[in-house]
Amino acid sequence: MEFKKLAEDFSKIESTTKRIAMTDYLSDILRQAGPDIIGKVVYLIQGKLYPPFVGIEIGMAEKLAIRSVSIATGISPEDITRSLRRTGDIGNTAYEELLAAPHEIKEPLTVSEVYGALDKIARTSGSGSTEAKINMLADLLRRATPLEAKYIARTVTGKLRLGVADMTVLDALADVYGGGRLARPTIERAYNMTSDLGAVSEAVAKGGVNALSGFKITVGKPIRPMLAERLKTPQEILAKTGGECVAEYKYDGERVQIHKKGSEVILFSRRLENITIQYPDVVELAKNTIVADTAIVEAEIVAIDPETGEMRPFQELMRRRRKYGIEEMTKAFPASLFYFDCLYAGGRDLTEIPFLKRRDELTQIIKPLGRAKLVEYTLTVDINQLEEFFEKAIQDGTEGIICKAIGPGTYYEAGSRGWLWIKYKREYRSEMTDTVDLVVVGAYYGRGKRAGVYGSLLTAIYSPETDTFKTITRLGAGFTDKDLAELPKMLEPYKIENRHPRVDAKEKPDVWFVQGLVLEVIGAEITLSPLHTAGLDRFRKGSGLAIRFPRFTGRYRTDKSPEDATTEQEIIEMYESRLHKVA
Repeated sequence: MEFKKLAEDFSKIESTTKRIAMTDYLSDILRQAGPDIIGKVVYLIQGKLYPPFVGIEIGMAEKLAIRSVSIATGISPEDITRSLRRTGDIGNTAYEELLAAPHEIKEPLTVSEVYGALDKIARTSGSGSTEAKINMLADLLRRATPLEAKYIARTVTGKLRLGVADMTVLDALADVYGGGRLARPTIERAYNMTSDLGAVSEAVAKGGVNALSGFKITVGKPIRPMLAERLKTPQEILAKTGGECVAEYKYDGERVQIHKKGSEVILFSRRLENITIQYPDVVELAKNTIVADTAIVEAEIVAIDPETGEMRPFQELMRRRRKYGIEEMTKAFPASLFYFDCLYAGGRDLTEIPFLKRRDELTQIIKPLGRAKLVEYTLTVDINQLEEFFEKAIQDGTEGIICKAIGPGTYYEAGSRGWLWIKYKREYRSEMTDTVDLVVVGAYYGRGKRAGVYGSLLTAIYSPETDTFKTITRLGAGFTDKDLAELPKMLEPYKIENRHPRVDAKEKPDVWFVQGLVLEVIGAEITLSPLHTAGLDRFRKGSGLAIRFPRFTGRYRTDKSPEDATTEQEIIEMYESRLHKVA
């Protein structure tokens, strides 16, 4: 497959504002890719070379890409930099400069050649590696057409910005290679168990859906995490869980999936990234407390005050997420570990057994010691007892509780959000202090004191049913001067020219973004609005739901992907709850 074809389809996906068209283009790509290279194509669609957990990234800084474009075109780095300031996009700059400095292309690039060159760049390290990477990229750009160069430059700098969701790829795979949507659950199950979309794509393209039967849980490959819904009262929770549940403390930390095989321990974030190197103390805690030779367990990492032993906020723990100075941060912000689920032990897949049996397995393989222990929990059928446990959790410094159904069908639903797990947090008790996690999809230029930065952001919630992001509020309050200065830099990698096809919006901001940055937001109330699309037409024709007087809490949810943000159904239920109170 020629890379030119892939670049042309990338351009079509980028230019469309229609999700159906985007899916059609994607299906066309997968159909033409064929079994031998489909895995590589799927990774490139995601702007990657491998799944996140492998940890191999191209990681070229923009200034290095500028030098590569300069070498490939013969144009000075200063002129390339000036062009970049004008376009704001290294891809568009590479496109324009190669267009202005035409060169003879003897043989067209193939997808395999581009992928191989990018892989070599990513793996080059050591003395002289920077210059080597620059020259390898320049050689690749010399062989590229302007359009190919656009997407190569974006890929190496981590700014592809197509915004194609994993779920959309699964839909396309089912359509092209699985015989239709009936195959979708089987394909998704294989992905949920391995978190490797490229491997799943290759298997189904070569052998159909039957080939996925060999996809099993493997230590070293993260399982996509199960997610929770939220409710506001113990009465609602027990009604949803069949009158009984296990309630566990919900800690203000980072959720982690721990894989252990012999003496080796690997830590994966909820976004499936390998974060082992950032938490050496947690690795030692896991080695000393997981007694099974092979296991996959879930836990919460919580920062603690080294002097008082008290739990510290999530934002302090996030200071541990760095490449350098890890030892110093480990001493400044030591971590505790609270285990809450067991997905695999002794060669057995435990995701298809009920929750209480998984918990029994967890107690068998965990030997609590020091700062590593089982999560605090209680089993209850009583509303008052649940409320008392919630109050105790708050007093002990947690966010609240997670309530888990315990019936026979309470399996671990990897990659899914459902009512088997329900969040009950402190702020949910007050209509005026609910927090939600919103995705930034657009921005408005600031005026007056905010001239030169973004004055406000257009934010959205996620709709799993339509795989779209629906706008819910313009957010301008709660940002510090530092936030306002940093936001344009933080959002630059997500900047696109038009509304993304997965964004459902009536408003037209000054700048559009691919969904990427997630912010925690607090608001006064949820109200009807003709300007937003969350819950559109649900309560009044032509009106959606909006957050009144929204304010940024200061918490960047870097641990969450856009699809982990607050859902449309959660917002609808929050609004309905307010209506019931008023009634």
